[in-house]
Formats: sequence, structure tokens, C-alpha cells
Amino acid sequence: MRLIQYLTESGARGVARIDGNRAIAVPGATRMIDLAKQAIAAGLSLDEAVKAEGDGAALDYPALLAEGRVLSPVDHPDAAHCLVTGTGLTHLGSADTRDKMHKKISGDVESLSDSMKMFRMGLEGGKPQLPGPGVQPEWFYKGDGSSVVAPGADLPLPEYALDGGEEPEVAGLYLVDSNGKPWRLGFTLGNEYSDHVTERQNYLFLAHSKLRACAIGPELRTGALPDKLEGESRIVRKGSVLWRKPFLSGEGNMSHTIANLEYHHFKYKLFRRPGDLHVHFFGTATLSFGDGIRTEPGDVFEIEMAEFGAPLRNRLAPAASGFAYGGVGAL
Repeated sequence: MRLIQYLTESGARGVARIDGNRAIAVPGATRMIDLAKQAIAAGLSLDEAVKAEGDGAALDYPALLAEGRVLSPVDHPDAAHCLVTGTGLTHLGSADTRDKMHKKISGDVESLSDSMKMFRMGLEGGKPQLPGPGVQPEWFYKGDGSSVVAPGADLPLPEYALDGGEEPEVAGLYLVDSNGKPWRLGFTLGNEYSDHVTERQNYLFLAHSKLRACAIGPELRTGALPDKLEGESRIVRKGSVLWRKPFLSGEGNMSHTIANLEYHHFKYKLFRRPGDLHVHFFGTATLSFGDGIRTEPGDVFEIEMAEFGAPLRNRLAPAASGFAYGGVGAL
């Protein structure tokens, strides 16, 4: 099942399931997180909870998208209780990329960069046999719920940024129940959007490069993630496609299992705080930056994968940081 959050013409919130070009409203549902809480309390899957509510009004889905009335597929009423994180060096990429990567990591481990050592560790231990777990992946913090922009909204390029580049990914969406147990609601497309120039200066700047906005959606896909997925990432500049490239995801194209990535995130107790929402990006092997593309304000990022329905589109736009050097007060 594919689900969205949307705004009515009057500005009220709603939840709907996607049926072709129609969005079928879920009666009484205004937030995905509340619907998920009901499902957990009733011992139902999210699909079952939606079906139990029946069908509401049929809406024109393309019109909702065109009018900017589709929200991120899940959010928290208190943005501080939504944590946005991710894992890197998890994807194998195309056959050509894999071949080049294997050549890089062959030979003496001590001669490898820290990133290549991490990638090699994932290849060797990222897919453990049960009971697991396997080797832990690279991990990063991206922000709280205030860093997530809606489908169709602008991705802000801060004045201090050296780059604003797309990262087409699949993200997992999770809700922690009242007992501290995380539940996966489903998966969604995401643009993890990072500052690759800053990151390339020194890998210890990775944390800085990730503290940016991001986008997810427009749809939440329930159920298990298909083993192999292929989509396309594009950059549109002044109405023409500047760059396009396939991107792969799913465990068949990864060096880690989803379960292994989930374990190494939620093993930390602070990420099992009751009521918290988590958006966790699983990584990518496809970047326009790697092909020498430098993005510009006005560029539109398009990320599309058939299994997730409508593409995720966001425009890059300059934004003031709102904070100046020396701006900290002293009491």
C-alpha cells in the first residue's frame, strides 16, 4: 500500500492511500503518526488499520501534487521528537562501480583510506546470518523534524555552504511505542542532500556536511522492501535535464541488510524514547557531484522509483543562515 499526507483546500490535514491517479482519503485520519499509534495499540499492520477505516472521498492526486498540497509522508507534531539520521557506505552501485570499488579495496587493509576500510568491513560482515548482528555501518545525524522539507518545497542552500548536492536514497520510517519498541511504518524515497565539497576537504567534516535540510516522499510504501530496486535521479536546470543517472537500492544492491542497519541504530537507548519518530536514510552510490556536476540555485532535483509512485521533486534555493559570527550572547 502507498500512503500520503495532504492538505485539503481549507488547509486541514488528511491521510490517503494511492490508487492510480486517485488519492482515497482515510476517514478521520489527520496524521500518519496517529494512524500508526492506533495500529500498534490494536495489534494491526498499517495496511490493516487503513482498511479498517474504510474509504473516504476520492481526490485528484496529480492535482494535489501540482498545488503543493502533499506533505511529507510522516511527521511529528513536535519536530524535536523526530530524529533524522542515516548510514553511508552501504550500497554497491552499478556493476562498473562495484568492479572499481573491489579493485580499490583489494590488497593490504592498512593501505586503504578509512572510508574504504569501512566499505570493506560492510562487504565482509554487513549481512550476518541470524541471530546476528553484523558489523556496524558508518552513521550520521542529520537533524530533527524541522530539517525535513515537503515534496515540492525548496531545499535551502545556506550562505555558509560550499555545495548543495542531491543524494537519492530510500529511507525507513519508524515510530517508537510507549514501551520503547521501534516499529517500522514503511519506506519512502528521500533526497538526503549534503555538502559534498565540505565533506571532501576532510572526512572528519562529514558531520558538518550532513547538517542540512532533506526531503522525503511523497509516498510511504508499507510492507517489506523489494530485494532489488532501480530508479533514476535527475537534475533539471532552466527546464532542461542537465544530468540523469540510474540509482540502485534494496538489499540485493547493498553490503548491509536492513535489519543490521536498524539494529545498529536502535541499539542505543536514546533512540528508543517512547513517542519519537525516526527517519533513517539507508545510503546511495549515485551522486551528480561524482560526475563533476556543480548545482546552482534554481536547479530542480527529481528522484523517481516506480515502486514508490510519484517522483520526489525539490528546488535548490539560497537561504540566509539567520546567525552571524559573534552572535552568541553572554550572561
